[in-house]
Amino acid sequence: MSRPSDHFDSPPPKPSDTSQPALGFIGYLRFFWRQITSMRTAIVLLLLLALAAIPGSLMPQRSADPNGVTQYFDKNPDLAPVLDGLQLFDVFGSVWFSAIYLLLFVSLVGCVIPRTTHHLKALRTPPPRTPARLARLEAYRRVDAPERVSAASAVESARSLLRRSGYRVQVFHRPRELSVSAERGYLRETGNLVFHTALIGVLVSVGIIGGGFSHYGQKAIVEGQPFVNVLSDYDSFTPGRFFDETTLPSYRLVLDEFSAKYETENVDAFGFGTDYLAEVTVYEDGAEPYEAEVRVNEPLNIMGLDTYLLGNGYAPHITVTDADGNTAFTGAVPFLPQDNNLTSLGVIKVPDALPEQIGMRGFFYPSAAELESGALTSTFPDLLNPVLTLNVYTGDLGIDDGTPRSVYSLNVDGMEEVVGGDSGLEAITLRPGETYELPDGLGTVTFDDVSEAGPADESVARFASFDVHYDPSGGWVLGFVILVILGLMAGLFVPRRRLWVKAVETDEGLQIEYAGLARGDDPRLDTAIDDFVGRHQIAMQERHTP
Repeated sequence: MSRPSDHFDSPPPKPSDTSQPALGFIGYLRFFWRQITSMRTAIVLLLLLALAAIPGSLMPQRSADPNGVTQYFDKNPDLAPVLDGLQLFDVFGSVWFSAIYLLLFVSLVGCVIPRTTHHLKALRTPPPRTPARLARLEAYRRVDAPERVSAASAVESARSLLRRSGYRVQVFHRPRELSVSAERGYLRETGNLVFHTALIGVLVSVGIIGGGFSHYGQKAIVEGQPFVNVLSDYDSFTPGRFFDETTLPSYRLVLDEFSAKYETENVDAFGFGTDYLAEVTVYEDGAEPYEAEVRVNEPLNIMGLDTYLLGNGYAPHITVTDADGNTAFTGAVPFLPQDNNLTSLGVIKVPDALPEQIGMRGFFYPSAAELESGALTSTFPDLLNPVLTLNVYTGDLGIDDGTPRSVYSLNVDGMEEVVGGDSGLEAITLRPGETYELPDGLGTVTFDDVSEAGPADESVARFASFDVHYDPSGGWVLGFVILVILGLMAGLFVPRRRLWVKAVETDEGLQIEYAGLARGDDPRLDTAIDDFVGRHQIAMQERHTP
């Protein structure tokens, strides 16, 4: 296509000699600091912190549920080490969660400090001068002053009325006009600062006070057995960074009885637990013992420590004799529940058996029933048909080399399976009171009926898992959360606005101008102006009425 005859090609642009200055090291530091301390970054980090906390609620955590972590490793031997490498079993103490936490703390501090300085300066600054042309403002009203009202009287009554309404006021004089400038709503910015400062307080309370001085431990206690509040008696214990063992209060707790009720009438909820009750006796140092109850969501406070009821299960009482007929092991062994019907997995270690150490791994079924495949399962969580099955191994248990081993797991590498599995013999199947003779004269295994040995009503003892928790940050967190809510309410509902009243002498007489300006969203600004105009007119009339 041909160009028009009057077409003119513009000359090519000349190369620019303008060059951007180099930021340098200090410039980059200043740039990154401004990015970190921006409110947008703080909001993003807060969302990331919420997202990072999700795995902590989905995955069992070593700090709160070490038994659940052990079971997860047993059920997922290939996936569990990968997740453990990502610290998903210690989310709230992981490197990546701590990094987000610290960045959020720095960002909030960087946001609050300069805003606080600016706000304090604004509080000492008087209201701005009255604009020369109030009519340009959106919320504007103009009325004639009542008779016998002077400009000074009108402005003085407006000043008094504004002060009573919570405004900071300043009177200005100009030729042929008097005006008063008023401003209110500083509480809005104060609320924003309180909100962000309280968030910092929550982070400090949780991270420093809670993470530093708190401690919590778990213990599975069998009926009739005691628990002493010392480190060696916990199954697992997680101390804070500043924990001191000498601060543990001295007391002893005995689980007298554990009872559970299960749903039997509602078919849709058949077998679900409806109530769990742990009856305990507490022996505090230097005080008389007392009886107490612990229920789910109803912790027991013992000398400042909260004791929560976490879980429960069965603890079959097992007695093992060795080849010489000596009792090598006897005691109640907690079996960890694997489903809602309390099909439970347990491990028995007999390090003193002769001539070889013995390890057993098996299942306990409180209400045993046989499936079509021949395998056993539990059909109800209560004791209706208790059955214990065991596989037996001989060899080195690996506990003599000083390496810590979990009491709920058995490493069978290097051990020989003599009963069950590939041994050629069927797994041991016992009911309360029955005994099984191990092959090759290794000894016997007895599933004791505890109802015959004492006043227990059940043939199998029960155990309850307790979480002993101490967190001094609870009160601090509650106080800062209340401040967060109050600051948020002030920041959302307190309007920040300016208002001007001007008395102007004209040829027609004295006229009063009103105008308002909102700092931010204020849908009620026009209503507030109309309300003030009405109140001011009434105030002027009452002031000059004989």
